[in-house]
Amino acid sequence: MLICIASLVFSLFGYAADAQSARSSLALALEQAWRLHPQAAALDSREAEARATQSVAAGLIPEPGSVSIASRNDRLNRNLGKQEYEVELTAPLWLPGQKAAREAEALSRIDEAAAKRAALRLELAGVLREGWWTLAAARNAGILAARRLETARALEADVRRRYKVGELSRIDANLAQAEVHAAGAELIEAEATLLEAEQTLRTLTGAAPPTNMDEEAPATWRSPDATLATPEAHPLLAAAAAAARSARARVTVADESRRAAPEMALRVVRERTDFAETYGNSVGVRLKIPFSSGAQVRRETSAAQADAAQADAEMLRTQTRVQLDAERAQRALHASERQFALALERRELSTENLRLSEKAFSLGESDLATLLRIRAAAFDAEAFHARQRLARAAAISRLNQALGVLP
Repeated sequence: MLICIASLVFSLFGYAADAQSARSSLALALEQAWRLHPQAAALDSREAEARATQSVAAGLIPEPGSVSIASRNDRLNRNLGKQEYEVELTAPLWLPGQKAAREAEALSRIDEAAAKRAALRLELAGVLREGWWTLAAARNAGILAARRLETARALEADVRRRYKVGELSRIDANLAQAEVHAAGAELIEAEATLLEAEQTLRTLTGAAPPTNMDEEAPATWRSPDATLATPEAHPLLAAAAAAARSARARVTVADESRRAAPEMALRVVRERTDFAETYGNSVGVRLKIPFSSGAQVRRETSAAQADAAQADAEMLRTQTRVQLDAERAQRALHASERQFALALERRELSTENLRLSEKAFSLGESDLATLLRIRAAAFDAEAFHARQRLARAAAISRLNQALGVLP
């Protein structure tokens, strides 16, 4: 039995490790960035505030009750023994319909806090995706620059050897050395850009960028003529809809709160008129009903209706913006895929031309200027292919971002 339990535990550990490795590095970076986001803790506090409001709305009274204690006697003037003690317990009362309106408002505020958290997480994912692929492009540029410098140094060594034996001229040696200098300058610039991109991403995640930067799988896209999705399918739409519902709930609360809360009080009095009398007790009930102020009601209701109208307009604008962003991201992805296909063909042709040119130069059938020109074209084709590959990956991420899909 012990052996079986141990094997089960080890298998669970192995399954957890596989699940952790199966997650993309971009998703792990998003978790790290979310833990460092300054507004994440504030959203937790907002949600706690909404839940506290829900607890208040679920109570028997809208506000905490109060107790008052009073005492009265005639010691200052007559001093005949008159004494009176009074204790009063006061509790505010709900207005008709106010309790249900407060509960609905509290629920809408809880939903709004959760929706804002998802929307903020999506916005953070967008910033992280841009920094992610900027770093990937900087790394790719650094690799290409290092490769160009290595190739230029190898060519310079070959040209210098042939120059010393008299096969090539001094001009060819200078051209080869100039190519080394140009490649070195490009590598320095690429390293500076890479350092800046790494620092930007590290500021977001608080950790060193991973070595492998995985690409995302494109999310499912429907026809551009159809409505993008219901509000629940996109965090930005869900946040706008939740804000609109919360604003309308506040309008309902303002409509049901046309006056201050009435108060019910229980009074207990213990008194005597002089020293000869014994104390007598009495119990009373007091009901306080405040008057309604038309100007105050109009002020509260108008402010709530203005917020609701603004929230509804913001929701419509968010729907339009999300729809247009998704369509633009889809078109950009199609264009990036076509560019990548063309870049692949261009790289193959440039590679073949470079191979033939190097063979011709080694046989003395071509000069160095022609080789350098063809080599520069091959490097440009290689760099363009790498840029288009990363551009396609970035376009996929932007499409997922527009559709509200997290890494």
